[in-house]
Amino acid sequence: MNPASPGGARRVPEGDVVWLAAKRLREALAGRVLTRSDFRVPRFATTDLTGRSVTESLSRGKHLLLRVEGGLTVHTHLRMDGSWRIRPATDRVPASHRVRLTLANDAWQAVGYQLGVVEVIRSAEEEQVTGHLGPDLLGPGWDPAEAVRRLRAVGERPIGEALLDQRNLAGVGNFFLTEMLFLRGISPWRSVGQVEDLNALVELGRRLLDANKTRIDQVTTGDRAPGRRAWAYGRAGQPCRRCGTRIRRAEQGATGEERVRFWCPACQS
Repeated sequence: MNPASPGGARRVPEGDVVWLAAKRLREALAGRVLTRSDFRVPRFATTDLTGRSVTESLSRGKHLLLRVEGGLTVHTHLRMDGSWRIRPATDRVPASHRVRLTLANDAWQAVGYQLGVVEVIRSAEEEQVTGHLGPDLLGPGWDPAEAVRRLRAVGERPIGEALLDQRNLAGVGNFFLTEMLFLRGISPWRSVGQVEDLNALVELGRRLLDANKTRIDQVTTGDRAPGRRAWAYGRAGQPCRRCGTRIRRAEQGATGEERVRFWCPACQS
């Protein structure tokens, strides 16, 4: 769950990584009674969930919801640096300042490192933390028409910003944004209203996340060799794999919310 790949590249925590984390947490914790819970965040430092069964683990975009008996949900978000690691229950948990949460049963323990959000909420109130999200690309209720409708509602906004806005569609981060736009030949600075086929764009996003959700690394080129996995992401100054033009890099977004963009000026207009 956000592991390092064999080539040393760390997986970007986007919707596919969170989906996989939810799956592995479900396999390790669901249906079992918690024998230990250790919240290492001030607000919930005294919270104790021991004795409660874990009933479900699911992702919603980049949010992870772990439901426990008694109508409670542990809500976490990886942000940029978070990860979950599953270990045998008998393993010693590292005395690391990076550990934010440990949940364990008699067989397994789940250790959350550098989680950007850790909180316990009422399960009935989950909509307060996920209700603003657009359609989830990896969710069972994926609704491409609604995703397109939300994007069209912000027609003058650059597509590179609109795709990262989780209110439009949930799960896309900068890696998949970069690759989606490259594969569709769209500049990150083109306005949403100038994108001819938004349906094809959002469906491409869903296919890319779905293809990567169970992989150790993220691949969009079909080539899993180190340095060959992406078309444009992280390749500033290197030749485009299609036309040979140098991939460019620049920041995009409002002040304080800038994110780096990679694109080919010849292939993407």
